[in-house]
Amino acid sequence: MAVTTRTSLSLTRRPRRLRRTEAIRALVRETRLTPDCFIYPLFVGAGEGVRREIGSMPGVFQLSVDEAIKEAAAAKSDGVPAVILFGLPEKKDPEGSVAYDPDAPVQTAVRALKREVRDVLVITDVCLCEYTSHGHCGIVDGDEIVNDITVDQLVRAALSHAVAGADVVAPSDMMDGRVGAIRKALDERGFDRTAIMSYAAKYCSGFYGPFREAADSTPQFGDRRSHQMDPGNVVEALREVEIDIQEGADIVMVKPALPYLDVLAKVKERFGYPTAAYHVSGEYSMLKAAAQRGWLDEPRVMMESLIGIKRAGADMIITYYARDAARLL
Repeated sequence: MAVTTRTSLSLTRRPRRLRRTEAIRALVRETRLTPDCFIYPLFVGAGEGVRREIGSMPGVFQLSVDEAIKEAAAAKSDGVPAVILFGLPEKKDPEGSVAYDPDAPVQTAVRALKREVRDVLVITDVCLCEYTSHGHCGIVDGDEIVNDITVDQLVRAALSHAVAGADVVAPSDMMDGRVGAIRKALDERGFDRTAIMSYAAKYCSGFYGPFREAADSTPQFGDRRSHQMDPGNVVEALREVEIDIQEGADIVMVKPALPYLDVLAKVKERFGYPTAAYHVSGEYSMLKAAAQRGWLDEPRVMMESLIGIKRAGADMIITYYARDAARLL
């Protein structure tokens, strides 16, 4: 419809001028996503030719090492530079001893990836929950997770990953002192170039539910409130991050991402340190479920979620949407 009259508005500032076309919007965009900020999680187990879809995480699979290599190579061709590996051991025990077995799935996958996928950055999750028969993140005495003995086990696991060739080890357990102990052990054994990405502010969250199916790591009793952070606390998160930086972390992480964007922003503002955020399983699954019911436009809300995480201060984002988002970008 042609405009035949004009109002008498006299405005010197018209912000809509810079929203008029996509070309203009792109020129003035403040926050940009690029595929090279994504880290792609992979669940690696035993066997060959295994590609088992996780019921609560459509499009995400438990993979044998050969399939993990294919997935990492495909992600690299999409522009995603890094993967983070979670292990699915064939056996478990109360001490989580398979976590540092050189022939366990993660260590085997690290060696294969460094051999077969050119320039892929390999990060390994360091925790015991996938390896303990009780599903907790550490050694249990009665109903208590014993901190210092657990740290000894985590050091063994991190060293085994470094020996296999991991570029970055990522302790996710939230035990006190584990970053310093891992850094010291790595340096003493000549792995001073192996970086540490610390899950520095990891909250005790209900958004981890689907991951526990994926990694078979549901606690057999109790919960993880004694070591993961209370969702109401942000000053404590800043203390945790500061401690991990002092102990030698090269990258700090906030997890989950979307419910804790305020924490992420404060961490980045306070420390100016390389900062990761984990767009966790529950965040992924709720978008997937709503999209499957036709309630949300999945590509649009996926990108909006990721740009929100980046805008809040994340330099890198661990996300199950890494390949999908990279292809769109």
